This record gives sequence, structure tokens and C-alpha cells, in this order.
Amino acid sequence: MNSAERLRIPAEIAVAALVAYLVGFWFTSLFPGYLPKIGGLWSAISAIVVTQATRKETTSSASLRILGSAIGALTSAVYMSLLPFHPLGMALAIFATVMLCAAVNIPSHGRLAAITVIVVMVTGSLDPKLSPGLNALLRFVESSLGTGVAVLSVRLWPGSRPEPR
Repeated sequence: MNSAERLRIPAEIAVAALVAYLVGFWFTSLFPGYLPKIGGLWSAISAIVVTQATRKETTSSASLRILGSAIGALTSAVYMSLLPFHPLGMALAIFATVMLCAAVNIPSHGRLAAITVIVVMVTGSLDPKLSPGLNALLRFVESSLGTGVAVLSVRLWPGSRPEPR
């Protein structure tokens, strides 16, 4: 790896995180009371997680992120609609989420789905008046925004590595 390559990847990650944070913050601020800084944070985390060294790896990581986030958001929304936040309940929801991923034959999505459960449940616990369904939907959209920014960044970045042949 040459020196330009050593700089390209950190720069891609930093720029994607910044843009994703700003987009996530803006989007979540459209919903008063739903914590725009958390929206920015969650979008930026998604961009960081998804950005990889090549376009192909980034695309693969993006599919894991989107599906995992959808499953985690759904599981946590169901839990929070039925029960209040509790750390043991969170652990149970994580267990159920990872089991669901395994049951539908996508066990590699379980970790990202579990992270989404934690984010949805903890943000929901910060203000129990928030709608569990809208909170989960916002966290899914924020994750998707960050994922989209990462994919776009890697595709548009000058000198970005295409798929190996």
C-alpha cells in the first residue's frame, strides 16, 4: 500500500462520517424531541462501519448494515411497545434478534442488528414519551442515510479502488 492509499481510506472514512452526521442531524431535527444529535451520531457510525477499502467490500457491508438495522429496529420497536426499557429486557431483545437472524439464515447480520437494538432501546429510554415505532423507524432511516453516504463516498472518491478482478 503506497502513501496515497494510506491516506485515502482514513480521508474517505472521515469525510463520510462528517457528511453522514450532518445529514442524520438534519433529518432527525425534522422530528421535534427525537434527538438530532443521536440521529447524526447513528448516521455517522453507519458510515464508518460501512466504509471499506474497496467498492465491493463497501457494498457488501452496506447490505449487512441495512438488513441488520431493519431487523434490530423491528425487534426493539416491538419490545418497547410492550414493555418499558430495562437492561435485562434489552439483553432479551438482543438474544431474540440474533436468534431471528440465525433462524432466517443470515447469522452474520446478528451483530449489527443487536447494535441497533441497543441504540433504539437506550434512546427510547432517554424519553419514554417517544413513540417506540417512530423512534425505531428514525434509527433505521438514520442508519440507511449513513450507509448511503458511505457507498456514495467510496464510489465518487477520486482514486477509490474498484472491485478486484
